[in-house]
Amino acid sequence: QEQLIESGGGLVKAGDSLRLSCVTSRRSNRNYAMGWYRQAPGAEREVVAVQTTGGTTYYGDSVKGRFTISRDNAKNTWNLQMNSLKPEDTAVYYCAATLRYFSEIIDYTRPWAYDYWGQGTQVTVSS
Repeated sequence: QEQLIESGGGLVKAGDSLRLSCVTSRRSNRNYAMGWYRQAPGAEREVVAVQTTGGTTYYGDSVKGRFTISRDNAKNTWNLQMNSLKPEDTAVYYCAATLRYFSEIIDYTRPWAYDYWGQGTQVTVSS
């Protein structure tokens, strides 16, 4: 069973940056399309960013221009660089991975597309 191990959350001030990381325990991460999601209290889980195995990326509207998704295949790691953080970015952030192939990037934004999920890491942005 694949495990995704997240790290990098914390408490920061508005305007600060954070870098989240997600490591795969078994397969090489180059086999996976991956996504970052977040869930704030009382809200639905929403997509933050997605990257396919081919490198195509998708960003949620609220994070475009501020967040960057990347992968380091040598370390089996995905990263989410979050800049210019806002209080509304406060949430639990989850990484997710899938071996499935979809022809449309939009399908990778659906939570059902993913087979493996990290445990979540809290990001809190104070004003």
